[in-house]
Amino acid sequence: MDSDTPSRFARRSALRLIGAGGLALGGGMGGGLRAVLAQGQAPALVTPDKARPQMPYGVMSGDVTGNRAVVWSRADRSARMVVDLSTTQGMGDARRIIGPAALESSDFTAHLDVGDLAPGQTYFYRVQFQDLADPKIYSVPLIGRFRTPPIKARDLVFAFSGDEAGQGWGINEAWGGYRVYESMRKFNPDFFIHSGDQIYADGPLQPEVRLDDGSVWKNLVTPAKSKVAETLDEFRGNFAYNLLDENKRRFCAEVPMLVQWDDHEIRNNWFPEQQFGPQDTRYQERSASLLAARANRAMFEYNAMRPDPVDPERVYRAFRMGPLADVFMLDERSYRGPNTANRQGAGDRNADFLGPGQTRWLKQSLLASRATWKVIASDMPLSIVVRDLNADVPKGTFEAWANADDGPPSGRELEVADLLGFIKQHNINNVVWVTADVHYASATHYRPDNARFTNFKPFWEFVGGPLNAGTFGPGEIDRTFGPDVKFVGIPPGMKQNRPPSDGLQFFGIGRIDARTRSLTVSLHGGDGQTLFKVELPAVG
Repeated sequence: MDSDTPSRFARRSALRLIGAGGLALGGGMGGGLRAVLAQGQAPALVTPDKARPQMPYGVMSGDVTGNRAVVWSRADRSARMVVDLSTTQGMGDARRIIGPAALESSDFTAHLDVGDLAPGQTYFYRVQFQDLADPKIYSVPLIGRFRTPPIKARDLVFAFSGDEAGQGWGINEAWGGYRVYESMRKFNPDFFIHSGDQIYADGPLQPEVRLDDGSVWKNLVTPAKSKVAETLDEFRGNFAYNLLDENKRRFCAEVPMLVQWDDHEIRNNWFPEQQFGPQDTRYQERSASLLAARANRAMFEYNAMRPDPVDPERVYRAFRMGPLADVFMLDERSYRGPNTANRQGAGDRNADFLGPGQTRWLKQSLLASRATWKVIASDMPLSIVVRDLNADVPKGTFEAWANADDGPPSGRELEVADLLGFIKQHNINNVVWVTADVHYASATHYRPDNARFTNFKPFWEFVGGPLNAGTFGPGEIDRTFGPDVKFVGIPPGMKQNRPPSDGLQFFGIGRIDARTRSLTVSLHGGDGQTLFKVELPAVG
């Protein structure tokens, strides 16, 4: 586990992040011209903007710990990343760090893992790119911020959601783009858990979609979003597409990201070693594992993620948010067995979901955690039944943990039972799950007195999403682990695949009170309205 991870930073109202996603023009900076002069460079008027390196996708931070943070951006040409780091908005005490070269090999993306940070400190970072062909020329700077977690407890706020640009619903600038990001930003979260389906590599967009009322949804469409992604460049283009949205760029400049993946980063319901059948005529490349390797590369290139030095493709990892919370980011794609009827009576390769290695890691990480709350970020829910309806898999195949039999654990549920039993055996308190995937919001309390499998402590699971995708549900519920569904965020009998304009997009907010140590989780509609809220007292 990382030794630390992000904690709450106070919003400074003077900071305004605009344009391509983060140029600070607040009073403390003295304007964009002063920002350039502070670098010891000539004013922007000397070099025409079109001659400068451009940063079309803004800036981002992520995987923030108590003493480190990853800063990310992308140039439009070969250029060297230069980062100035300061504890003041005016950047008067800035420490300059010369970063890596952004080259064709990384699609001109660049990451800088900044170290020697102080705990509990707000940092402002200013990113520029120096043109490698003409080192006298720099890009116009963009500014972001993050806060490192404190040593002593302080209030903590985080957001969670998932499912972005799916089912034909892309960036509609006339409607306001990805409005959920702006709604989440207003809650001032310390960090954001993106619970997967960051992209829909298998979901090409059409320029226009006719809605039920006769109006037209108009998508921004790029070449990469005009077909399913198969090449590395096409996967890169899918990740880049979402950063064309101004709301997301502004959010990423202000809120550190913790990301995981699910199926649509590759293809709906994929699993390792799968070969797509001829029924899906969209694909020339039919190896899920090959496509996943390309998608994994693009995901790490286009997110502020810190690769594991031993396993650079590893997605699962943990973050310490200070004394109040640890976050465990799971990977329920890379180590699963094939999608089957999911009724195995004993654990085997076909029943794997997390897989043995990741399961051992999660158990030991939970056991070692000294944080009050243990937040498990799962890219799929525990009891909502998700069937694999693809034409190239057998009928009666399941995609998620649940298998719809309501009986004792079987298939992938055996992993859940083993994990829940471990948590009870070792008296690990205050475990809560957050997830997305099913495209509607819900809150579920799991109780052993209501279950077929009873060897576990009661716990909660909260589902957010979609961020900007079709709304579906509600899903069928498997009763094996005693789910008591307290809230469902969609109307009964809803027509499926509702567009974002129907107002059924969702996210969650978690607030941990430093004084009481209680966790309050609320679920919100796309414009920020509170739909459900529950306060969970800390145990122990």
